[in-house]
Amino acid sequence: MQVTWILPDGTTRSAEVQPGRTLMEAAVANGIPNVHGECGGSLSCATCHVVVDPEWIDRTGPLGDFEDAMLDATETARAPTSRLSCQIEMSADLDGLRLVVPGG
Repeated sequence: MQVTWILPDGTTRSAEVQPGRTLMEAAVANGIPNVHGECGGSLSCATCHVVVDPEWIDRTGPLGDFEDAMLDATETARAPTSRLSCQIEMSADLDGLRLVVPGG
């Protein structure tokens, strides 16, 4: 299964991601800039902020209340389809997913 990150400079990076792995883990493992995951996925830092392509947002699962609050603390402006990538787990439904990495 593949995920593509659109970087702040407009270039793209794609990687194979195993099912069950969070997209934060995949981004860190593949050296995606601006996705740090400093808290290791414990939902306490917001350094894995991404913007989900609107065509995919309904497949990424619900936005939890705590994630919603954490998105207000991101370094870059929040978008309508912003998510913390530590809260999105790869599945077959997400094969081909496109994520925008905010600048910063």
